[in-house]
Amino acid sequence: MLHRHPRVRLALLLGPPMLWLGVAYLGALAALFVTALWTQNGFTGVIERQWTLDSFRTLFTEDVYRTIALRTIGVAVLVTLVDAVVAFPIALYMSKVARPGLRRILLVAVLMPLWASYLVKAYAWRGMFSEGGLVSSAFNAVGLESPGYGLTATVVTLAYLWLPYMILPIYAGLERLPNSLLEASADLGARTGHTIRRVIVPVVIPAMVAGSIFTFSLTLGDYIAVRIVGGTNQLLGNVVYDNVGAANNLPFAAAVATIPVVVMLVYLAAVRRTGAMENL
Repeated sequence: MLHRHPRVRLALLLGPPMLWLGVAYLGALAALFVTALWTQNGFTGVIERQWTLDSFRTLFTEDVYRTIALRTIGVAVLVTLVDAVVAFPIALYMSKVARPGLRRILLVAVLMPLWASYLVKAYAWRGMFSEGGLVSSAFNAVGLESPGYGLTATVVTLAYLWLPYMILPIYAGLERLPNSLLEASADLGARTGHTIRRVIVPVVIPAMVAGSIFTFSLTLGDYIAVRIVGGTNQLLGNVVYDNVGAANNLPFAAAVATIPVVVMLVYLAAVRRTGAMENL
């Protein structure tokens, strides 16, 4: 009977996941925005369900929160750029140079860090950035001072954590690049650098943008890595965590959480124009 009614079959197939998306995801976002419009009683600490923009007023008028917001966006951009620079040669070698057997091994190697716990990897970097750790010893060996815990350690740790999410889209994009184009470029006398700029880069840019959706968004919402290796620095995720926990100021935490949501909506709108969504 269902084969005679394709629309019914489509509705039965897509209905449950779309219902889950609407209730669990969009419903949670709606609750977030509604909560941001409430307020907390300054004396009792009780959440008062009265419509007000006090949380947003505090967020945009106090310098400390503007600084944290700009720092978070800056760290997300820097992590994305580092991942793009590191991921490009790896993905290029995997897709166009490595033999099929080695290519499979490299793919497993890229995916293996995802099998390990986030905390294990973050604390491993904490050990390397600690006094006497691998990074500290390497800097001291060449007469330089170790960066220690701080924004540098945060950027390096997050870039390592999200690197596979940049490598895989670039690898997928390069896999769609016909080898005949590279051979034609070589036959016409183009050097390697010229081929990379004129043939490979135009294909890679949409794939890099696709990977940046993961690295950028994951960094915007992260609060654990900066607590482990960031020293005294704070990102937006830490402000949300502190206000949900110790301060119990849910309206202000919700207001802060809207910043990454709005930034990502603007970013996705810009990304859509590049055609990068096809590389996801």
